Amino acid sequence: MKRVEDFRLRLGRHELVPIVIGGMGVDISTADLALVAARLGGIGHISDAMVPTVSDRRFKTRFVKQKLKQFKFNVANPDKSVVQFDLAPLAEATRLHVGRTMEAKKGDGLIFINCMEKLTMASPRETLRVRLSAAMDAGIDGVTLSAGLHLGSLALVEDHPRFRDVKFGIIVSSLRALLLFLKKSARLNRLPDYIIVEGPLAGGHLGFGMDWAQYDLRSIATEILQYLAKENLNIPVIPAGGIFTGSDAVSYLEAGAGAVQVATRFTVTKECGLPERVKQEYFRAEEADIEVNLISPTGYPMRMLKQSPAIGSGIRPNCEAYGYLLDGSGNCAYIEAYNRELEKHPDGENISVKDKTCLCTHMRNFDVWTCGHYAFRLKETSRLLPDGTYWLPSAEHVFRDYQYSTDGRVAPAEAPVLQPAS
Repeated sequence: MKRVEDFRLRLGRHELVPIVIGGMGVDISTADLALVAARLGGIGHISDAMVPTVSDRRFKTRFVKQKLKQFKFNVANPDKSVVQFDLAPLAEATRLHVGRTMEAKKGDGLIFINCMEKLTMASPRETLRVRLSAAMDAGIDGVTLSAGLHLGSLALVEDHPRFRDVKFGIIVSSLRALLLFLKKSARLNRLPDYIIVEGPLAGGHLGFGMDWAQYDLRSIATEILQYLAKENLNIPVIPAGGIFTGSDAVSYLEAGAGAVQVATRFTVTKECGLPERVKQEYFRAEEADIEVNLISPTGYPMRMLKQSPAIGSGIRPNCEAYGYLLDGSGNCAYIEAYNRELEKHPDGENISVKDKTCLCTHMRNFDVWTCGHYAFRLKETSRLLPDGTYWLPSAEHVFRDYQYSTDGRVAPAEAPVLQPAS
């Protein structure tokens, strides 16, 4: 029986282990996690979601406080149209996060950054251009365009000196979405270097409606592979969502995929950015604890644990400090929902917003517990300790298990045996 190790992903001059760790924000896919993948010859992602707050946490900068200080006068105002990001600090934060990561990189693998189009930041084109350009300036190996069609994204940086050097990929959930992107990118004579096909069992935001269960990753990936073959387009296809074992991965590689993207099993690793208490919630989760809902202000369905503290929270919008989902007019679906509830409770007490959440604040605080469909199987990948918690595996253990496992098996991470004190 074949293993993932028996295949290779070819991206230009690079020959890689065909394992990609997905880009989970906000700083769930840490630099440490991405660096492990690169050291082992695969691809690791960091995320540029809320990168100023990530920089503050990692490097003791003060980007969030400076923005809040600038717009503190507007905190009680339901109109957020005046709240804007200063583009220079945004670029500085991105270069710092990416640059430090690239400086630490070892091995033959690559590090990509996940860039969400839905982070509109009250100035969609300008902020997206800065985020892309700054990451390229700082030496990132590749950029994965996610959470949107990105029809104009490549054009924003076509004059960048690394435009032909950096690997660009797009995440799609249908052939139709891919065709729209290919049509736009063809005008720049710049096709994507890879295509990530994200199916309905993925974690976080989904590229489907609430009818997601009617779709199937294998069918979508096969349709895209057949189209590319018909058009003689040699672009690696990377399925994602619900690939829990090395054998799952091999089944896609044997069918023509260039690699697979995986994420959920890495959420409980030591290198993942989630707090340990949250990782234990993932281990304890049962299938009934996982839901797809519409609380994201982006309009996309999201898969998460239904115990997530963000669900039903009625905190005041923190746009002056964050504001990553403000559209070009300063609007956000959570602000509208919050103001509706505030009218019912003018004293500001006992506010609960059921239909939307302040995604910026709650993602920053690790209170949106996004996960893939098979998160309930995470307990299979570890050992229960005497104190009732689960042992946290290393990212290398999980990567190697994908790389070498067969027969649909998972090799659980073994906790060390503690010797009694002499």
